[in-house]
Amino acid sequence: MPLYDADGYTAILQGLLPTGAVWPRDTEAVLTKLLASWAAEFARVDGRADDLVDEADPRTTLEMLSDWERVCGLPDACSGLDADTVAKRRGAVAAKLTERGGQTPAYFAALAAALGYPITVHELRAFTTESTCDENVGDDVWAFAWEVWASGVVRGYLAADGFCSDPLSWWGNETLECMIRAAAPAHTLPLFIYEHWWLTEDGQAIATEDGEQIVLPI
Repeated sequence: MPLYDADGYTAILQGLLPTGAVWPRDTEAVLTKLLASWAAEFARVDGRADDLVDEADPRTTLEMLSDWERVCGLPDACSGLDADTVAKRRGAVAAKLTERGGQTPAYFAALAAALGYPITVHELRAFTTESTCDENVGDDVWAFAWEVWASGVVRGYLAADGFCSDPLSWWGNETLECMIRAAAPAHTLPLFIYEHWWLTEDGQAIATEDGEQIVLPI
């Protein structure tokens, strides 16, 4: 909030006046109206200075958002894919400025969460005699691959008026995949798996007897 409004600055200016009958303080006096016109500008400048506090923080900036993006080199190939709201653009700037790098599952989960994408990371390894039955069967190469499980994806299907070259179904999140691939260690391969609600023909979610909705990986 500004330190003083127009009335506050008017009172300050009146306090600087000499005393005497020729220096009136009543609201209808010409001198008071003159001081009030100056006070309005002082209050405006005070308010703009207060706005600068918000503009100095990329999480609350509005007028200077484009300047923050220019400094950070945004929008880039990843963040520009769906940065269609002020909140997403602010999030991209904040993520760029606070980015420190990392290679752990927690790091990539936090990286995605900063832009509003909840994910879970599963590291893979070669299948051995000590592996459990639910682990992937693969050789040593799989030690360099890891899975990114994401939810909330929109899935599309081939319509009757579609083209023969169209896929039967498609899904994904370009922004998320671009961001993860850009930050992934160069010798690794992130694999993206999206959780999709299992729906009936009329679009209703299928649930278990306990009321838990069934989610399928795609």
